[in-house]
Amino acid sequence: MAHTVQAPFPGVFYRRPDPDSDPFVTESDTIEADTVIGVIEVMKMFQEIRAEQGGTVAEFLVENETSVDAGQPLLRLT
Repeated sequence: MAHTVQAPFPGVFYRRPDPDSDPFVTESDTIEADTVIGVIEVMKMFQEIRAEQGGTVAEFLVENETSVDAGQPLLRLT
């Protein structure tokens, strides 16, 4: 059964901890519920976003460095 990870609050979504690093996770990665899938920046504060459920990353639904709204789907797990 598919699960969608949603943004808990508005801000800018980043898939990497910094521009020179690899993404936290990529499509086809198998992850656990506590895996960090990205960070959201709000007013220069970065908050880790965790998967909340284990599974395989099927697809990201937003691009890196994209503004997101609260409740917006970020990625889909299968």
